[in-house]
Amino acid sequence: MLEAARGVRTGKVYALGAPVGRDGVPVFGFRPGPQRTTLYDDRDAIGEVIGAPAGIGSTEDVVSFPTHNATHIDALCHVHDGDAIYNGHPQSGMRPFSGAERCGVQEIGGFAARGVLVDLVAERGATLDPGQVVTVADVERALARQGGELRAGDAVLLRTGWLEGVLADPGAGEPGPQPGIGMELARWLGDLDPSAVGADNMAVEAIPLPEGALVPHVELLVDRGVHLLENLVLDRLAADGCHEFLLVVAPLLVTGATASPVNPIAIG
Repeated sequence: MLEAARGVRTGKVYALGAPVGRDGVPVFGFRPGPQRTTLYDDRDAIGEVIGAPAGIGSTEDVVSFPTHNATHIDALCHVHDGDAIYNGHPQSGMRPFSGAERCGVQEIGGFAARGVLVDLVAERGATLDPGQVVTVADVERALARQGGELRAGDAVLLRTGWLEGVLADPGAGEPGPQPGIGMELARWLGDLDPSAVGADNMAVEAIPLPEGALVPHVELLVDRGVHLLENLVLDRLAADGCHEFLLVVAPLLVTGATASPVNPIAIG
């Protein structure tokens, strides 16, 4: 983290979280969209409850949405292979009300790391194709173009251009195929021992998976203990040519949860 902080050059702050709202955000059918409702308005007697003078009121919100909606970080309990999550803990330890007995999102706490943007869009000159599987060669070409390298402990963030298209066309409906990583790249990234891997799509890996393919989520979360960041907003970093930065990620400490919404902060 100290090395990452030394790499800050301009001090410009980039928020990498996507908007949380009813419309214009990527939503899968089995994950309902975000719902924000008003808890209080000026007709409620909240001012009287707290002893405020007449004429003073307040408005509050209730927000409800799946933890894997919008920009979020996956906990290590999110995916299981057979009956095992990370480190061999049983998936049967997940409870309907208390959540995961082991590896819940609260165990992440928060972290800071050297972040590296791998700008696949700039390397290709266009948004990647729906369902395209990003290869090791693709990443190596992008790194060579932008003049960077990956190191142990980095948070590696992959820009495919997919989310930019979704946010630019909020009425497009449920997302279809998406570009992302495959098993070859998942294993290559895992061998680098990153602190996290993230992308501007809904799953980091390509959707749909090639028929019969192993799942990169399993490779990184279950086998490697590498957290995944999904639905990242990366175009502003790319526009400024900011490929290396201090990345700060602070999940909500939701006990036993399989993920948490986040608004990662990159400082260039």
